[in-house]
Amino acid sequence: MILMHGMFGSLSNLGLVTRALADSHSVIAVDLRNHWDSPHSTSMDYPCLADDIVELMDDLNLDQADLLGHSMGGKVAMQVALNYPERVNKLIIADIAPVDYKPDRHGGVLEGLSLLATTRPNSRKEADRLLADHVNETSVRAFLLKNLVRAEDGRFDLRLNMEGIVANYFDTLTLAPTGEPFSGPVLFIKGENSAYIQDKHRSEVVRLFPNAQFKMIANTGHWLHAEKPETFNKIVRTFLN
Repeated sequence: MILMHGMFGSLSNLGLVTRALADSHSVIAVDLRNHWDSPHSTSMDYPCLADDIVELMDDLNLDQADLLGHSMGGKVAMQVALNYPERVNKLIIADIAPVDYKPDRHGGVLEGLSLLATTRPNSRKEADRLLADHVNETSVRAFLLKNLVRAEDGRFDLRLNMEGIVANYFDTLTLAPTGEPFSGPVLFIKGENSAYIQDKHRSEVVRLFPNAQFKMIANTGHWLHAEKPETFNKIVRTFLN
């Protein structure tokens, strides 16, 4: 099982899922390109992100794997299945659809994180204050500030390649994955209060993933795997088994 996080995240975001599956799967959580310990690059679109996952599988001598991706990681997982169907056993997509999204969803976040990358704040409190001018939600800022690490000079750096992310965000990272339909088993899990998967998306989901199943977790938003981990993990385990 390979787990893929969302935009501005890291492999630690899916730690609860990793622990829940560890008794039944060899679980591999990845940092996606331009995030944390993975390579930083000026190129960042879904085909190259999918190629990264397949290259990892090749390095680990994995002919096939189950894939689980949240948000952007879900698009990466879908692209792997569409480009390399023989490498994917089962596919689990958490709160994202194979459609284009408006590029203004993360505008303030991009500006705020880019400011932190260039300012290199002296403390987490200062970083939160700078970010608050661009991101109102306290919980979102707390998530984003997990990317801060203290450098040797005492200031804080971001473990994100903001130049690479910003350069590709508006042109490629808001687009849908593309390719020939994947006929394997797929599960889409939606947070009830999230707008990332809507009824109008269902036809495109079924076109690309004709064997798709759908589950919804009540009273959850986009971070459904963190808001209701027991429910989310139970749905995942049932589908896999």
